[in-house]
Formats: sequence, structure tokens, C-alpha cells
Amino acid sequence: MKKISFVLIFALAFSFAYDMNITKGQAVILEFGKKGLKEIQSKSNLDKKEKKERFMLHPSDDNKVMLIFSSSYRKPIKEAKISALYANGEIKNYHLLGYDGSYKVEKLTVAANKVKPPKEVLARIQKELKEANKIYATFTDEALYDGKFIKPLDSAITSHFGTARVFNNTLASYHSGTDFRAKVGTPILAANSGVVRLAKDRYYAGGSVIIDHGYKIFSQYYHLSEIKVKVGQKVNKGDVIALSGDSGRVTGAHLHFGIFAGGNQVDPMDFIKKFNDLVDEKVK
Repeated sequence: MKKISFVLIFALAFSFAYDMNITKGQAVILEFGKKGLKEIQSKSNLDKKEKKERFMLHPSDDNKVMLIFSSSYRKPIKEAKISALYANGEIKNYHLLGYDGSYKVEKLTVAANKVKPPKEVLARIQKELKEANKIYATFTDEALYDGKFIKPLDSAITSHFGTARVFNNTLASYHSGTDFRAKVGTPILAANSGVVRLAKDRYYAGGSVIIDHGYKIFSQYYHLSEIKVKVGQKVNKGDVIALSGDSGRVTGAHLHFGIFAGGNQVDPMDFIKKFNDLVDEKVK
């Protein structure tokens, strides 16, 4: 009996569990001690088996690593378990409970061919979607960013992430980014340093730029009138990468700004706040 009790106490001493919530369309950034870390696994209600996760270096603490874990807006997680396994047998678990969040509904009127595009452009739309998904599947195993993220321009937000988009009385999509007020020709800044992975005109997004910041973090800038960067170009945080416009599916000139992180489109302003809070941390 004493032996069994000792084994049980020993097991409990080396297993730590933390409960957290995760809202659809948002990311959580989990921190783990780096010393002795073997691997990090995850399993949600959407997975058939556990997955090995690729983690990243902590932006302000050399003794830690981080994992960005996100919940899809369209296929949200109900529950998930993240486990960090250590060489000494220690296990650190995060239990995540999913929530829908409180997102608004927005009714818009746009050209009919933008809601139900003509057949002749369907191939183009599919090609552009595959191109983007290929970019987002790329894991650059290093930090291309430089410290905190910044806003791409200093302007009022006109539409928040997650709003259900009803085009011409038809529920077509949800708003996958944050819209900033910007007249045509307003300079748009890189939210952080990185490498340009896409710079072209697209059917829905119009003039588009996508920047890779490393560790599968991407920023997106849509509806541009002029693009000032090229694919493969390295940019620094604050560089002018484009001018705002009214191209693509829009009701007027503005900048659509997005963040793709943890394998999903996430609320960019929420992600930036969470990430920047970690950059602010001081090693004690």
C-alpha cells in the first residue's frame, strides 16, 4: 500500500494541469519551460488522434518556448488538451474549453457578381484559394518578426473581426479581419518584419499583400490600390508596403487587415495584444 501511495504521489507531483477558454476565431499563446522539453502534443474534439505540435522560441525569455493554438471560426473547437512532455517525466497539460463568442451581423450591398461570381471566374477564385492555403501551410522555423506588432495605419476601425457578412440579404461569409478607415492612396505599413509571400491582385481581396513573420504567423493587407513590394522581399516593421484602395469585393475604400496564426484565421487585434503582452514580459 505504501509503495502504491508513493507512486501515486510521485505521478501527481509531475503532472500539472491548467484550465483555459478559447473563443472561435481567436488564438491562445501557451508558454512552456524549455529545459528538458521533449515534445508538445495536442488533441481536440476535431482530431482522431494526438498531433505533435511545432513550437516557437519565446520573444522575451530564453528559458521558455511558446505554442500558438487557435480555434477556427467556421469549425470551432469544443474542447482540446495540450500536453508538454519533459525528459524527467513531468507533464504540463492545458485543458481548453471552446466558446462561440459574441459576434455581430452586418448587412452589405455589393455588386451581384461579387456575391455569386460568374462561372468564368470560378477557376480563378479556386486557384487563388489554393495559392493562399499553400502559403499558410508553410512553417518558417525562425522568428522573422522584430519585437511587438504595430497597426498597419493609425486610423479608426470601421468593422471588427468575426462579424457575419450578409451580402444582398444572403449570408455569404464572416469578416476574417479588421477594417480600418482609409481613403484611396493612404500609406500602409508592415505590421512587423518578415518576408513577402504574396503580392498581387485577387478577385475577392483585390490588391493583396501577405507577409510571413515566421513560426506560421502571417499578416494580410487587402483591397490595395498600389503594391510597393515583391514576393520574396524582406521588409522591416513600419515599411510602407502598399497604398490603400477599393479593389476587390468592397463597398468603399478601406484597409482589410488580417492575421493567420496557429493554422487558422484569427482576430488580428486580439492576437496582437496577446503577443505584445508577452514581448513586454521581463525575465526575473
